[in-house]
Amino acid sequence: MTSRERVLLAMNFEYPDRVPVMCQMSIGHMLQQLKDVSPVEFWFDAETFANGLIYLRELYQFDGILVSLHGHFKNWREIYNQREVQSDKEIVYLNDRKLIFTNEDLPFPEFYDERKYPSIDEIDISTLPAEIDYIPVSGGLHFKIDMNNKFEVFDLIYQKVGDEFSIHGEVTSPFDYLLDLLGYENALMSLIENPEKCKQILQHFTNGISTLASEMCDKQIDAIKISSPFAGAGFISPEFYKEFVLPYESQIISAIKSKGKFAYLHTCGAINDRLELMIESGTSGLECLDPRPLGDVDLVDAKRRLGFKVFIKGNIDSVNTLLFGSPKSVIVDVIDIISIGKTNGGFILSTACSIAPKVPAENVKLLKDLAEKFGRY
Repeated sequence: MTSRERVLLAMNFEYPDRVPVMCQMSIGHMLQQLKDVSPVEFWFDAETFANGLIYLRELYQFDGILVSLHGHFKNWREIYNQREVQSDKEIVYLNDRKLIFTNEDLPFPEFYDERKYPSIDEIDISTLPAEIDYIPVSGGLHFKIDMNNKFEVFDLIYQKVGDEFSIHGEVTSPFDYLLDLLGYENALMSLIENPEKCKQILQHFTNGISTLASEMCDKQIDAIKISSPFAGAGFISPEFYKEFVLPYESQIISAIKSKGKFAYLHTCGAINDRLELMIESGTSGLECLDPRPLGDVDLVDAKRRLGFKVFIKGNIDSVNTLLFGSPKSVIVDVIDIISIGKTNGGFILSTACSIAPKVPAENVKLLKDLAEKFGRY
């Protein structure tokens, strides 16, 4: 059985030979393993990024590859030509900010002047981009998409791995675009002060993301992850989730599934109070399900509540188990998760959220071996 077949069976609630293993990795963790790779080139260069993902899959013997960035500019060296290389970091200078690159984390944006966000009333929806041309990776950090070269990275990966491994794409929730546009505090207040305008903005972004996801489905991928890290209880209530997240992510999921691909939601932190709402989106699967203390999900309870409705991709604690745990404690925790997760199928062994930057590679390498030994069906 190939790795791709293994993942497809798990997502479809059929029984593979064993539990598949496929983790999302933080950029910092990737770069920690790619010691000779420039963090600037890994970020901006499609071939460097693709080769890094392929190497990391091989290093950990994962059954799939998640492609979190796409739309790299072929002429990025000309666009980002103001570049400084120091002993411990690289700096790229932009018009309004500089990006500080290290091998420990995402690029860090440092603005030359204080960043000012527009108020909700100042937003003219007609001026927002009709097509999604950037990924809001984190506060102040955008990954610009080359609209003439949106998906080259998928071709580069598929040319080298073919159908052996499951390739997954990624898009970002409309709620993240709203937060990025207005700033976190301003956006959350706007949900209360001007909910209808927020919904208009959310729908605008939803239209663009749905189109982007639909186009991505034409590449050689099996699934698309919808990154929605701020839709948990740490940010919004279940009521606001139902009003400002669910209707819009549901449309994107529908667009993905209409192209014959799987869609799964990635929401960090505490989501125990909204598992059933997340199912209402029509999603094929849920990723994360962070256990305590990072979240509040009990895997036994989640398996019972989710039933055969959605597959689970999780839920190893990347910090307390993989980062701070000993190999012995990692083995104990992961065996328990495999035992619970594999019951009735529909389970992919993964970290709940991304593998933290400083997690020892030796701990991650244990996952595939444990799945081989304890994840057999």
